Amino acid sequence: MLKIFFNFLFLTTILSFSYGQSKEWQPLLQNDDLSTWTVRGEAKWVAKDGVITGSGANGHLYAQPLVSDLEVKGKFRISDQGGGSNGGLYFRANPPANNPESYPHGYEAQICHNQSAHTGWLWKPGKPTGKATKLLTKDDEWFDMHVIAIGPNIEIFINGQSVMKYRDSEYKTGYIALQCHNAGMTIEAKDLFYKKLIH
Repeated sequence: MLKIFFNFLFLTTILSFSYGQSKEWQPLLQNDDLSTWTVRGEAKWVAKDGVITGSGANGHLYAQPLVSDLEVKGKFRISDQGGGSNGGLYFRANPPANNPESYPHGYEAQICHNQSAHTGWLWKPGKPTGKATKLLTKDDEWFDMHVIAIGPNIEIFINGQSVMKYRDSEYKTGYIALQCHNAGMTIEAKDLFYKKLIH
């Protein structure tokens, strides 16, 4: 009964902030223009017909807005051409000051359909942290991902289903970013929107 109560409290808090007191959804990509994004690492990033594609090597693509409490959503697809398919949607993420080309310091909503800590898991740098309850995705197919982060409360939705809830307060402010993890793969993202939440 106590667990049910806390789950209800968590959901009530999320819904209260994200839908009752928020700004409007804002696009992260307009007119295939990546000039306001920042490339880190070796991956190659292009935007065409509303789709951002990362390929070729390991790297990250940072969007411009600095965010703390937020929602971010989009459609994603990863494909493997021999290097293993693995990517991610980062939030509250910052390039390491001592090595900005390396992995961000922040949270990652994992995108990988072929390992135990799969799509929908919450990762912190190099570490699977919040377990996704089910795997709903596979290579070469588009899927929806939606992340809500309010204070320490983080929830990840895949194709409209809540698959991960976790509380963590280590990272409070940072950027939204995309990850291409391996050579020999592509990650695609489209319909990317974010919302800064007010509280």
